[in-house]
Amino acid sequence: MAKKFKFVSLFIPCLIDQVMPEIGLAMVAVLQKLGYSINYDSRQTCCGQPAFNGGHHNEARRVARHFIEVFSGAEAIVSPSGSCTGMVRNYFPLLFGNDQTAMREVEKLQNKTWEISEFICRENCLSQINGRAKKCIAFHNSCHSMCELGLSDETERILSRIEGVEIFTPKVEHSCCGFGGLFSFKMPEVAVAMAKSRLQVFAGAGLDYLIANDPGCIQHLRAEAKATGFKPQILHFVEFLKIVMF
Repeated sequence: MAKKFKFVSLFIPCLIDQVMPEIGLAMVAVLQKLGYSINYDSRQTCCGQPAFNGGHHNEARRVARHFIEVFSGAEAIVSPSGSCTGMVRNYFPLLFGNDQTAMREVEKLQNKTWEISEFICRENCLSQINGRAKKCIAFHNSCHSMCELGLSDETERILSRIEGVEIFTPKVEHSCCGFGGLFSFKMPEVAVAMAKSRLQVFAGAGLDYLIANDPGCIQHLRAEAKATGFKPQILHFVEFLKIVMF
């Protein structure tokens, strides 16, 4: 099946814009490698998720209206964050449920906004993923990607295309890393304990990289990794792809 889109609009989360721009740049490199033309609208700001999660729905609504205005003409919107993608797809309708005009625009956004791994898979780009790296890696799926977007093995299907890569799969059930947005600020002791517990699952596996798909998880896990001496490098999966595909 041929690709559906030629042009991709970047939806860059605040955490990547302000703290980890290398993830956004890696996503651009991967998308261009896959043959897409890229558009970045510098008017974009936040999707409104922090305000929404904090219960400030009026403020979140104002931010979301700006998001709708910026991306209204986009053909396809792709983000390296499951939580921010989930905000658009699942929670914009809660903000604008009583505004029929806005909801028409929200419904359009819902049908063209994707997290990067699901975009690659739904666009049938797996055959274009190639590279070689004799590395042992493991994958941490973010709670938002898994629970709100229904993503399961998309990232691992992509990573398995890299020749020589060994993917370690823990024998325990998936658990949260403890970030949870505002949760990690309101209950830092619990959040740190959860991150430590999550990293212990991968300790002793001989990993070179722990791969994740959400910047919040990455920031949180990196902080605990530094504190506990966890050695494998923690990367967003597009960062890893940039390393092995170019």
